[in-house]
Order: sequence, then C-alpha cells, then structure tokens
Amino acid sequence: MPQLEVDGAALTYDDEGPRDGGDVPLVLVHGWTANRHRWDHQLAHFAERRRVVRLDLRGHGESSGTGVRTIDELARDVLALLDHLKIERCVLVGHSMGSMIAQSLALAHPDRVERMVLVNSIGRMAYSRGRGLLMAASTRVPYKLFVAANIQRAFAPGHPREEIRAYIRASAATPREVVMTLYGAMRAFDVLDRVGEIRTPTLMIHGYHDVQLPVGQMLRMAKAYQDAEVRIIDAGHELPVERPAELTAAIDRFLTGARN
Repeated sequence: MPQLEVDGAALTYDDEGPRDGGDVPLVLVHGWTANRHRWDHQLAHFAERRRVVRLDLRGHGESSGTGVRTIDELARDVLALLDHLKIERCVLVGHSMGSMIAQSLALAHPDRVERMVLVNSIGRMAYSRGRGLLMAASTRVPYKLFVAANIQRAFAPGHPREEIRAYIRASAATPREVVMTLYGAMRAFDVLDRVGEIRTPTLMIHGYHDVQLPVGQMLRMAKAYQDAEVRIIDAGHELPVERPAELTAAIDRFLTGARN
C-alpha cells in the first residue's frame, strides 16, 4: 500500500478508480480506533466509476505516528494527502471522529469540499452518563477490556457477535496512547456555533440506535446547517459495517441528486 510521510507519521492510503471521469474524487475518513477498511463496501461500489481515496489516520490501521492532540491536526493530515494526490476538490465522507475531521476541513478550506457526507456525526461532544463512567474507568481496567466495552455498545442490538469480536480485535491494535489522546481531542471538539458557516451541500446519516453519539445531538447540529439532508437508518453507531448497502445507496442518491 502507498504511504505518505506527514509530520513524523507514515499515512497508509488507497487511491482507486478511474481518473478520467467528470466526477470529483470521493475521500473516505474513518473514526476513532477504526481503520480504512470500515469503507470496504463503499470503496468496492464507487471505485467502479469514480476515483476513491481512503486512508488510515495516524496511529490507526497500517499508519504510524502519535502525538496528535486535536481534530484540526488530523484534518491537516487529510489535507496533506489531498495536496499530495493533487486533488483540488472532493466529496468528503467522514464517520464518527472522521466526520469531525470533515467538518474541520470544510470550515478551514471550503474551496476543497464540493459535497460532504457526515455519518454518525455531531458538532459538539456531549457525553452520556454511561460513556462518562466508561471513560472514567479506562485507567483502571485492562486496555482490551476497555476497547471491547466501547465497541460492543457501538453496535445496535442483534448484530452478529463474531463480527463484533473481529472489530474489537482490530480496534485493540490501535495503541492506547493514540486512543486516549484522541478521546481528549474529541472531547474538546466543538464547532456547533460555526457550522452555519458551512455552505457545502451535506448529507447527514445517523443510526437510530446510536448510543455513542445520540441522534438528538446530530439533529441539533443539522438545524444550523445551510444545506443539509438528514437520513435516519435502523442501526447503531457503526453504520458503515452494520448497514453497508443502505449507507452506500444513500450516498449514491445524494451524489446523483435524487432526494427522496
């Protein structure tokens, strides 16, 4: 896999699909403790007819690097990749923490984002009592147990246990330093009072059963957007892998302008 050196990190990415079409590239940004393979279904579908780029954020998946302290710093990593690949404008798709990165990039560089898709997103972190207790216990329990508890609650009830175990194993491979530092970055994330500045047409897709970032928080953000479409899907927080075909279809409709 190709890699890009950015500020002491080696960012692993995929760059697939045709270059000669008229559509701007699709850029996929994963969430906290995840990796670029969260987007396998979307990559397989969209790369048949348009350029698709996805990356492992620093410290995640096959990318190295630690020390990042803010969501804005992660957004600069994504911007560096766009510059490296000579992508002037894109459709930016972010899941969870990736959606925070997308909003930060859209606010800082609106000229680089033609459309935006925010999956299980919010504009300001507001933790539930359950999440607060889990994070308070994070220093007192084994790291793998902490990761397992986070991933388990991210899925809607009834999701196959073997799949959840696989995602727990993948997430536990993310270094503890990266996970806990970026927890702090997400906790500090707050663009709710600025999202009205974003004029980029935006699709917000959320899982009805999301307890990590409850749907009510997303709706509060959506009200402030200039041009937003909202879709709620019967899923939890891990929409890209819980309902991959539904998510892909919703993005496809948004990109082709068919709003149902």
